[in-house]
Amino acid sequence: MRPFALVFASFLAGFALQTRGAVFSRPLERVNSLDPIKAQAIYDSRAVQLYAETPLEVDYYARPYRLKAGLCELPEVSQDGLKYVFKMCKGAPLTARHVASSLERLRDPALLSPGAWILKAVDEINAVDDSTLEITLRERLHVFPWLMAMSYAAVRDENGQGSGPYRLCEWRKNHAMIWRRNPDWRGWSENPAPFDEIRYYVIDDVSTQWLMFLKGEIDFLGEISRDNWDAVVDAEGELDPRLAAAGVKLVSCPSLDVRYIGFNMRDPVLGKNLALRRALVSAFDFPQWKRFFNSKVDEATSPVPPGVDGALRGPARYPFDIEKAKAHLVEAGYPGGIDPATGRRLTLTLSIGRPTQDSREAGELLASFFAKIGIRLELDFHTWEAFLRAVNEGRTQMYMMGWVGDYPDAENFLQLFYSKNASPGPNHSCYESAAFDAAFEAAMAENDPVKRNVHWQECQRIIQEDCPWIFTHFPKSYSLVRPNVHNYIPSAFPYGSEKYYRSE
Repeated sequence: MRPFALVFASFLAGFALQTRGAVFSRPLERVNSLDPIKAQAIYDSRAVQLYAETPLEVDYYARPYRLKAGLCELPEVSQDGLKYVFKMCKGAPLTARHVASSLERLRDPALLSPGAWILKAVDEINAVDDSTLEITLRERLHVFPWLMAMSYAAVRDENGQGSGPYRLCEWRKNHAMIWRRNPDWRGWSENPAPFDEIRYYVIDDVSTQWLMFLKGEIDFLGEISRDNWDAVVDAEGELDPRLAAAGVKLVSCPSLDVRYIGFNMRDPVLGKNLALRRALVSAFDFPQWKRFFNSKVDEATSPVPPGVDGALRGPARYPFDIEKAKAHLVEAGYPGGIDPATGRRLTLTLSIGRPTQDSREAGELLASFFAKIGIRLELDFHTWEAFLRAVNEGRTQMYMMGWVGDYPDAENFLQLFYSKNASPGPNHSCYESAAFDAAFEAAMAENDPVKRNVHWQECQRIIQEDCPWIFTHFPKSYSLVRPNVHNYIPSAFPYGSEKYYRSE
């Protein structure tokens, strides 16, 4: 990579020479599908909500997060919590019948949507007329309105067209997606979409992303690589004065996601050997992991991020401790990491999607942790699409993954361990525990949020003991924004948020 001083002149030149008009560009990982019911990855969701709108939306400005009207007004809910009546917003370009058909398509078992779980509690979907939709649940579900703001629920007409602020005009796989303003869209402020054009670029190399940002070729950098962090932030933790002088903004917000190493509980080696899983958890060196990520991560001791109601705080149940990890290995039947059946070192396989420099180095670091207790870790890299398919089909032994919260409720994270959600549902580890299921179901049946949180915390204690995951970290979100982009507010729900930006 070129020294920072040498590229800074290019950076200033980019500001002086670039006159692209109302264009917003940013790097984005590969989008696999623009079909809402297939929008499993966060990158798919970003693209889907550019062209298709959801029944409800997460309020861009509100903190704590709350819902607001989307295509529909906020619903009326029956006293028993089982019937939701949605009225279409005045002037909505689509009808209640379009909403109903989109939701029916989502739950069609023949289409195998990975998002069908959001409608698992739904009994009936009925478009009373063009302006009124009734949804009846089989059981009370306190988070149901939040599900209507997810990309899976995005609404399209009979021709597959959405009513969002942008239309896709060019898609070159592995290179770029070009979106142009939908001239018919009038959104939250009765104004047209802010940019004439939005460009999503596939840029795998983080150094290339950084140089393109400095040269003004992209306007937004949502992931600052470890190698470039020292060029962004000075010794006091502030934005480099040269960047600040050029009008660049460094923005951050607490993330609503958890990163983890999942164990396949159906794997014959890991699934039935609790002591082995505990050994791997105890061998995870979080202090070194944190240094690897430039301290831009917080320790995760449970799957529920800080700030979410019901999150269990406190020390890790099995913190980093090499000697205890070795003792767990003896209990597991692999003293010194040796398999007594073969006399050879125990070898495990970690599946990783997107073989980037950071993911390779993170995998190698994890392998070095396990090597200290005598276990060999092999890294198995996939394309993202192939990785998701392998995880959904239960064909991995261990997998490196993250879960980005769909809504700010402990249920959204703890559902990842509910046995009825086993893959291809969100429980990708195929974890089963009668005690966990009982606590989870008690929480779901409880109307009092305070009492519900007691059950959520019991769920987390069970997970800490059973170790179906290694909790690696909670990420801290940092972004760089060029001065031609205004009204950017960092959010845990950024899907389609470009419509709120300003380009003046």
